[in-house]
This record gives sequence, structure tokens and C-alpha cells, in this order.
Amino acid sequence: MQHSAKRLNIHYKCRSRDPNNISYYQIGDNETAVARPVVSDENYLWDKTHQYKPIDYTSPIVLQQPTWADPIIPKADTKWNDIDHDIDRRSHMGHYEIINGLPRNPVGRTGLVGRGLLGKWGPNHAADPIVTRWKMNTDGTISQDKNTLKPILQFVAIQRKDTGEWAIPGGMCDPGEKVSITLKREFMEEALNSLSMSDEQRKQFQDKLSNLFNNGLEIYRGYVDDPRNTDNAWMETIAFNFHDDSGLFKSIELNAGDDAGHVEWIDISSNLKLYASHRDFIKKVANSRKAYW
Repeated sequence: MQHSAKRLNIHYKCRSRDPNNISYYQIGDNETAVARPVVSDENYLWDKTHQYKPIDYTSPIVLQQPTWADPIIPKADTKWNDIDHDIDRRSHMGHYEIINGLPRNPVGRTGLVGRGLLGKWGPNHAADPIVTRWKMNTDGTISQDKNTLKPILQFVAIQRKDTGEWAIPGGMCDPGEKVSITLKREFMEEALNSLSMSDEQRKQFQDKLSNLFNNGLEIYRGYVDDPRNTDNAWMETIAFNFHDDSGLFKSIELNAGDDAGHVEWIDISSNLKLYASHRDFIKKVANSRKAYW
């Protein structure tokens, strides 16, 4: 079976592909650095037979957090590929296999078994709100790229505290939580610092954002090429674009909070370097808006 370029493109940040350039599983300064065994582009698919010796690693952070993490050994009655009590164990990629009692990454090998830093065995669901606006000139016209004359989009980006990389201000879906709620909650926590607000202030911001977040465009739904992925636990997301055409953010000041070190409006272009698969999501937004890329 030949791997496709499209499939490979979503499964390289969670592998060591070159023996001369080993990737380490280390998210943040306090996490143990674990060298990933090399899994080449020729051998990452499960149906490709080769000598595969993954390392078993689950972070102590996960092992010490029973409230949001699965048990060390999955329960025998776990409902894989289904709603398991209040946990959604279904994958956006379709049915995934259970091998020796553990779910198997539907895209391919990563060099690590266990859960790494991820709380759930199998798919770990997130939601990514991509909030955009047109970049404006001082005279009130939309700024255009000088060569292509295409309008320039900006999006709200946060700088992650754990890796220092710029990213979409998304996060994990709480058990039983609707994705629409996650999108709005994560944006407010990371880009507006809503956790430091009073209940009244938070309600005011929720009301201001209600119309914007009620009119989103789904950009992506599926597997995320996340550096935390392992053979048994992986990230999936639903990304929505919420475009501000009304000038809403003229009266809303961005304020980094929760997992964000910094937050700002960033011009969208092909020069972006972002966390995980976020650059791919931003490119889809630019194409959907017929904006400069």
C-alpha cells in the first residue's frame, strides 16, 4: 500500500523521521524528554511490516490526574468507538481498531505507546475557534497584498506557554460539552482572560460575542498532527472560522489568559509557523475567504 501525500502531511510532527534529527517528546520545561524511535515515511503505516520497537511512555502528570485522565489500564467494559458514559470515544476518522485491549492510532505509527501527555486513551477531542477580520488601512479600506492584490486577513493567535509556539486559541472539550460551547469558552479563556473576570463581566462578553459565534464556518474536522500523539492516544479537533465583519473587536481588547503567554492579531500568510496542524487550518480559512496566502 502506498501512503498518500495528504495522509503523510498530517502525521509527521509526532514522529522521528530522520535518525540524524531525532524528535523528543517534551511539552514544556517540566516534562521528561523522551527520544522517539525513528519511524520513516516508508514504515509509518500499520500494514507495512517491519521491526518496530516503540517506547512505552505516559507522563506522570497524566498518571497523577485521575479526575480528567483515564485509568492506567482501560476498563474491560470501555465502550470504544462509542459514547462511553459522558466521554465521546468516537473518532472523526471513523472506526479505529482495538489491539490487545488498546485503541490504535488510525493514521499510523508514532514510535511511542501509552498516552504521553494525553488524558484519554484513543481520540482526545478539542475545538479550535479561528477568529478573523480584514486588515484595515488608516483610511478605512481593506489592506491588500501588493503583488496579488488579494485582501489580507488577520486572526487571533496566542503564544502557548508550554512550547512557546503561536497557535489558535483552542482547547479540550469537557466531558459531555457541546463543541459550540467549547469554542466560545476556550476563546474567552485564552484570548480574553475570562477566568479573571467577574460573573457579570463574563456575561457581558458572552453577550457581545454571541452573534459572532453563532455564525461560524466549519473549516476542518479530524485528526491533528500534534506532537503529543502516540500509538494509543491522539488529538482530534473541529475547527471553525468566526469572521468579524462588523468591527466588533474595535471595542474588545485582547488579553492573554489561561494557557496563553501572549495574544495578538497576526497577519495571515504562507510565512506562518504555528503549533501542530494549525497552519493548515489557517490556510483553509484564507482560501475560503479568497484572501492573501
